[in-house]
Amino acid sequence: MPKAVQETPRAQSIVSRIDALDWKATADSLSQRGYAVTAQILLPEECVSLVAMYADEARFRSRIVMERYRFGVGDYKYFGNPLPEIIASLRTAAYPHLASVANEWAENLGEKSPRFPAEHAAFLKTCHKAGQTKPTPLLLHYEVGGYNCLHQDIYGEVAFPLQMVFLLGQQDCDWEGGEFLLVERQPRAQSKAEVVHANQGQAIIFTTRHRPVRGTRGYYRVNMKHGVSRIHRGTRYTLGIIFHDAK
Repeated sequence: MPKAVQETPRAQSIVSRIDALDWKATADSLSQRGYAVTAQILLPEECVSLVAMYADEARFRSRIVMERYRFGVGDYKYFGNPLPEIIASLRTAAYPHLASVANEWAENLGEKSPRFPAEHAAFLKTCHKAGQTKPTPLLLHYEVGGYNCLHQDIYGEVAFPLQMVFLLGQQDCDWEGGEFLLVERQPRAQSKAEVVHANQGQAIIFTTRHRPVRGTRGYYRVNMKHGVSRIHRGTRYTLGIIFHDAK
């Protein structure tokens, strides 16, 4: 792993936890369903510390109020550079494992664009050359009545096909409702919706835009969007890890 990920015991611990995941099962689930739920990665105290960051405006480059843009009801904040160590470590450590899946998907779809590099720092250079220089990891916050409309997180010409969301609290304890939703739209077919459950500290890895599905004539693209159902009680915080930067 790059030196920046290994500078402190905390960063080394994140790398070890990421590397210890069952990446074969994760890749299979991503290919079959468009998502995978990991074992616990973040410790409860790390989740609490991330939630506490939401009040520290100096850590963020922007805040989006969803109602203003008809995105839903709630708000989220994009971290600015330098990213907090724990977030930079998660992003850098998970990327190589997911890049192998991304390259397999690109090959299946017959894409002629260059392969995703093995290290995240190299991929970010591609983003920056395309004018995408703003970091995209974010914290999302919902109160009662909050929700997030179905969407895709595409911030420019360069986009990584997979992303992660970490639950920083526990559903049915810290909040009720607020299920993570995925909707898949196959050509010439009805859309298919799925509710994905996870516990505090686990990551849901899912398709950013589309995934390959094997048909009788080879692979074809299946479009996917994600969102969050309405919160009925409590407060919901999550951490989003997006691997491409934004314009």
